[in-house]
Amino acid sequence: MSFDLTSYLDTRADQVNDALMRIFDSGSAPAVPTRIQEAMTYSLMAGGKRIRPILCIAAAEALGLPPTPHILTAACAIEVLHTYSLIHDDLPAMDNDRLRRGKPTNHIAFDETTAILAGDALLTLAFELLSAIPAKGHKEGKALLDIIHTLSRAAGYKGIIEGQMQDLAAEDIRLSLEELEAMHALKTGALIGASVYAGAVLGEGSITQIEQLGRYARHIGLAFQVADDILNVEGDTAVMGKVAGTDKHRGKSTYPSLLGMDESKAFEKKLVNNALKALADFDRRADPLRSIAVFIIERRK
Repeated sequence: MSFDLTSYLDTRADQVNDALMRIFDSGSAPAVPTRIQEAMTYSLMAGGKRIRPILCIAAAEALGLPPTPHILTAACAIEVLHTYSLIHDDLPAMDNDRLRRGKPTNHIAFDETTAILAGDALLTLAFELLSAIPAKGHKEGKALLDIIHTLSRAAGYKGIIEGQMQDLAAEDIRLSLEELEAMHALKTGALIGASVYAGAVLGEGSITQIEQLGRYARHIGLAFQVADDILNVEGDTAVMGKVAGTDKHRGKSTYPSLLGMDESKAFEKKLVNNALKALADFDRRADPLRSIAVFIIERRK
C-alpha cells in the first residue's frame, strides 16, 4: 500500500495548528488580545505548509516516537521561529515583500514597527516554549538543552541571520555555485536541519541514526531552495501566495540563473535521491520523511 502523504500532511498540520492556537489560550493570556498578539497570530496562523514542524514530528516517528505533547511543543517552537524569520525577511529594509501566504505581509497589515516587534516576540516565544518542556531526568534535560542550542545556532549569526545578510549583499552580484550553496545552507538549510535534528534527539536516535537523518536534512534543505528558485520563475502568484519573478527583479543569483532551468530540475532530483539514500537503513516508519522529500520538489507553492 502506498503512503498517503496528503492525508498525513493534513493530519499533522491540523495537530500543529491546534497546538499553536493553544499557546495563546493559556490562562495568563490577556482576555482581549493586544495589538502585538494580534500581529503575532496574524502571521503565525496565516496558513503555510508547516513543513518544518512536520519534519520534526516525522523524524521522531521514524525512530518510533509518536507525536507526543513534548514533540508537538518542539514542533510549534520551530514554526514560531520560522514565522519570525518570514516577518523580518518581508520588511522594507530586507526583501520588501507585500504578499505572504496569499495575504498582505505583516508590515502592510499592521505597520513596520509592529511587524518588527511581532517578529522579536515570536523569536523569544520559541525559546520560552522549548525551555518550558519538563524534563524527567538528566538525560532528557541534556537533550532539551542540545535542541535549544542547535535551534539557537540555526537562528543566529551562524545560521539564518548570516544567510540573510549574504543574500542581501549578493544582490546584483553573480555568485558561484559553491557560494550560492553555502548561502542557502545557512538561510534555508539551517532551520530545516534543526527541525529534523530536534525530532531525532527527542526520538532518542542513536549517533548513527542522527547522522543519517542529518544527511537527509542537508539534501532536502538544498532541494527546498532549488525548488523555491524554480517556482520564483515558473510559479503562479495566485497559487503560491507570494509574488513570482522577484528574484530576477532584485538581481539575485539563483540556481536557474546559474545552471539553467533543465539542469536545476535535474539537480533537485539528484538531491532528493541522495536524501532517500540517507534513509536506506530506516524501516517504513520513515515513509513520511521519504514522501516529504519528493513533495518538496513537486509542490506548486
